[in-house]
Amino acid sequence: MNMKRLMLLVAALVVAFAASAQSRLIECKMESKLLGKEKEYSIYLPSGYDKSDRSYPVLYLLHGANGTHTSWPTSGNAKRIIDAVIKEGRSLPMVIVMPDASGEGEDHNGLNFGYFDQTNWPYERFFIEEFIPYIERTYRIKEDKRTRAIAGLSMGGYGTAFYAMRHPELFSSACPISARMSGTPGNKNRSYTDEYITTLDSLAGVKLATALTDDEAKAVRTVRWRVDCGDDDYLFDGNIDFVRALRSHKVAVELRVRDGGHSWIYWQTALPDILTYVSIGFME
Repeated sequence: MNMKRLMLLVAALVVAFAASAQSRLIECKMESKLLGKEKEYSIYLPSGYDKSDRSYPVLYLLHGANGTHTSWPTSGNAKRIIDAVIKEGRSLPMVIVMPDASGEGEDHNGLNFGYFDQTNWPYERFFIEEFIPYIERTYRIKEDKRTRAIAGLSMGGYGTAFYAMRHPELFSSACPISARMSGTPGNKNRSYTDEYITTLDSLAGVKLATALTDDEAKAVRTVRWRVDCGDDDYLFDGNIDFVRALRSHKVAVELRVRDGGHSWIYWQTALPDILTYVSIGFME
């Protein structure tokens, strides 16, 4: 699927729904039996969603440390960017889901923060076994690997790589941005728990990619990988090591290095190309 075909298809869809209701970005909650509490999420519904009965592809878009499900909508200006990219014909209309993986404390990095399982907090199980099924039966979403993608920034990039390597049967594309792929957090002022730091290191992207078995690598090759990290980002080396580790197992990876650091300016400018990339995957 080339860019020209994508733009022609998107242009036709945009015209078809031009008179439809505007897109919406709303905050919602769901009850989790695994976590024993409600979890919040934000969801983007494209223009035309409320006036049609069609089903849409879905992108799960993960926030980073210090963040919540509202980070992409607020700091990331997600709705404005997504609306513009779809209108320009660079992306298919899609549902975009922003889950909450924040922890306790003012900085959201305390107890129960993160995308993996911890003691009495099985977040990975929640995301895979409860959250995705709930989202895809609650909204009109195409429920298959080809039309499901995942992306995220910083710690959300970690989660993106983590989920796509451990559950490659679920995602057509995985797009980590400025991801923590190795090591442990250097900022001692944050309220990370000891268990969080230990688990973070043991499940880091470089370690998981390096340790892939032949069968695991074969499954990971079915995912379209796009890694994006700024040349001034303090996590740059880990991203390069992650790409090398995947490529050592003959996993194809698109690597994008642009001018910039670990900032919302960089992540906002990354989002349009990610929407284009996952759209192409949805049509393959």
